[in-house]
Amino acid sequence: MTSAASRPRLAGLLAGSAARELTATLLLGALGAGLVFLASRPGWAHVSTVPPRPLPASNVTVTGAQLVPYADALVLAGLATLGAVLATRGVLRRAAGLLLAAIGAALAAAAFTISTASAISAAAAGLSPAEASAGSVMDGSNAAASAVPNVAGTAPQVTFSAGGWQAMLVAGGLAMICAGALVVVRARRLAVMSSRYDAPAGTRPDPAAAGGGTRGEVGSPGEPAADAASMWEALSRGHDPTAGSSPAGS
Repeated sequence: MTSAASRPRLAGLLAGSAARELTATLLLGALGAGLVFLASRPGWAHVSTVPPRPLPASNVTVTGAQLVPYADALVLAGLATLGAVLATRGVLRRAAGLLLAAIGAALAAAAFTISTASAISAAAAGLSPAEASAGSVMDGSNAAASAVPNVAGTAPQVTFSAGGWQAMLVAGGLAMICAGALVVVRARRLAVMSSRYDAPAGTRPDPAAAGGGTRGEVGSPGEPAADAASMWEALSRGHDPTAGSSPAGS
């Protein structure tokens, strides 16, 4: 009796552990995506031009989102993948975990792809039309053909200040990689969205056990304890053990 009575409690503990593990995995992935998003907002570089006097100097701040223009799209893809992890199971869940890990790896690697040329190009792309026109008049070039902010032939100087933000972006990517790896390795043990309502195959209680026997059948001695254990196990899984059984005494 003690062993049978402890089964429902053990099943409930296992279900709760699987749900907590799934929640922790999703939160880890979401935290990584949030770190990447926040890390790409501040300025990562400053592109300055110091022309001869009396022309004014220029200083353009380039953000991480400008240096890594696909970062925001990958963050959204990662969040969508987390939703897929929550809604799938089995092979599809493993595939979602692999995709999440790949997105995290791509974001972590993107932190090391910035260069002076990319900063200058991003600064030129971020110039307003008025600024681009002013530069065109000063250096006699065509604004549409100008690729960098260049005043009177003075080469722009790039100063990077992205060390901490790069580390933050890498940390976010690694968090997404870890979340994806957990999904791949523990796909079967993580809770699924409908597991509270669907009885797993092979564990649906026998109507005869739930209702004390079918019509014309008499239970053998010793069955009531087993029946009670199976009913408690069914209840812990969210299944109604009386469904489909015949009324008692019929």
